[in-house]
Amino acid sequence: MGKRFDPGAQVGVVIVGAGPAGLVLGNLLLDRGVDCVILERRGRAAVEGRARAGFLAAHSVRVLTEHGLGAGVSARGRAHGTCLFRSERGEFTLNYGRLGRREVHTVHPQQELVRDLIAEYLRRGGDLRFDAEVEQIDGGRVRVRGGEDVTGRYVAGCDGHRGVARAALAARGVRTARRDHGVSWLAVLAEAPPSMAAVGYALHERGFAGHMARTESVTRYYLQCPRGTDPADWSEDRVWAELALRLRTAEFGPLREGAVIDKAVVDLRSDVLQTPGAGRLWLAGDAAGLISPSAAKGANLAVLQAERLALALERALAGDADGLAGYAAECLPRVWRAHEFSHWMSGLLHGPAGDDAEARYGRELQYARLDSLRTSRAHQDFFAENYTGI
Repeated sequence: MGKRFDPGAQVGVVIVGAGPAGLVLGNLLLDRGVDCVILERRGRAAVEGRARAGFLAAHSVRVLTEHGLGAGVSARGRAHGTCLFRSERGEFTLNYGRLGRREVHTVHPQQELVRDLIAEYLRRGGDLRFDAEVEQIDGGRVRVRGGEDVTGRYVAGCDGHRGVARAALAARGVRTARRDHGVSWLAVLAEAPPSMAAVGYALHERGFAGHMARTESVTRYYLQCPRGTDPADWSEDRVWAELALRLRTAEFGPLREGAVIDKAVVDLRSDVLQTPGAGRLWLAGDAAGLISPSAAKGANLAVLQAERLALALERALAGDADGLAGYAAECLPRVWRAHEFSHWMSGLLHGPAGDDAEARYGRELQYARLDSLRTSRAHQDFFAENYTGI
């Protein structure tokens, strides 16, 4: 187990949040000899059991491997380099691993990555406190509800989009650029083997449907749904019937069904803070910016930001005043590039509803984009580079 700093002692960095951003950051800081404490509001079982994203880009795998955090990914992750698109005009498969930079994704469920990162952080002697709900951040002092205050020379906010760290930075007048994509997904986790060899994207007049393998026995599905949908209204029979319709199983073959073990509605929204930090408070992951899940960028941005923030904090603690300014200058352009592609992907997958002239025009544009992706090598290279790139 990790060590615990004495009450009143000042540490180098207090990290708020034990998601991928906070755990990668904590491990990298320990690796650089920087003392840190991670505070997580939930219990360990909840943190390690939360099913989230599962696609790691090549850059993320490199970061994890280079810093001794990639054993689980190497042992259990599966390389994946194809995706397929279905519509009323047929199906085609894109082998993006042979296009662009010739990079692939590694499929590795986020909860498994989180478990590995927690175990390694504790093995390295890190101080990780579960059930430690932060209620206020004041300079370097972090107030824990019902517990001891923790003080650091810097605070790293990795506690998500609705966390205390983002609220503390917003209170300083940091502006946000945001967009509501006007789209919602019913996210379904099924205890069922994958039904396709590739990630599947289906365009349908009833809305988008997606198929994403997680493990050999668990598959993630998505169904576009109206804003305000209650997941409880979707029975297992209704879920599988709608997936079969939109994924066109009558034409391309049946799905391998199983028990639905989780359902949630995700509203596709994106935002980016004008700067990811100021003074002694700096953010990474969803705390610094929320990205829609349409291109599987969230966890990969978290790893990128954690890597760059660790280096910047190390420099700042050593007296380099430009270290943290460099973190913002380096990360923001890459964050915006990821958002641009995610926005493009959302436009490809979600056509307008209705049967008026403007809706018909929008859907024809959607199919024109898809046809260009099917036939143009230049378009395919663009897709591959941005789909896997961070």
